[in-house]
Amino acid sequence: MANTAIREEVDELREYMKELSYQAMRTEMSLNRLSEEMREFKDDMSGFKDEMRAFKDEMGAFKDEMGSFKDEMRAFKEESERDRKRMNKQWGDLANRLGTVVEDIVAPSLPRVAAELFGCDSPDLFALRVVRRRDGETREYDALLACNDIVLVNETKSRLQASHIEPLLAKLEDLSRFCPEYADNRAVGVLASLYPDDSIIRRATKAGVLVMGMGDEAMTVMNPEALKSRPNAD
Repeated sequence: MANTAIREEVDELREYMKELSYQAMRTEMSLNRLSEEMREFKDDMSGFKDEMRAFKDEMGAFKDEMGSFKDEMRAFKEESERDRKRMNKQWGDLANRLGTVVEDIVAPSLPRVAAELFGCDSPDLFALRVVRRRDGETREYDALLACNDIVLVNETKSRLQASHIEPLLAKLEDLSRFCPEYADNRAVGVLASLYPDDSIIRRATKAGVLVMGMGDEAMTVMNPEALKSRPNAD
């Protein structure tokens, strides 16, 4: 009886050991499989890191290329700007030699000046080379532009001098006699030259005369503050 009980206990112990061995084997297999998966994962991550490093290198090269491209575009833009200014100067010099500055350069800018400084979008009069005669006297105006309550009286000179200011002021004074239809308009003098000296601009400003000169793209009023210098300026 005792031997039978012992054998049963031994058999149970054997079964338990077999189960324990089986579980240990399964655990080892699981650990091996996990280790293999971890090794594959590490390999994948290493490949991914290599790809990311290559991508970063490519992005660095692309960034360098873009920097070079931006430098080239900036140089191209600066060169184009220099070419445009050079062409404008050559065009202005040619018109100056041909005596067509008024028609080719000044005239297209006067309506813009009237719009910018006086809000005049549609002039009542815009004429070039105007000649008026009264009582045996003659007055010539390079350009006249009338709009609302103002009339621009333009004189264009190939080389602007201080001595040109007083004759223009005189034309403003007797404008109502030679152009009576604009007697009630405010007469504004505009001296135009391609490249007026700063000293002339300052003297014209004190006299209340606008001065136009060549800007980057077109004729530009160099002294809009001159409008405040006129005794009858609003």
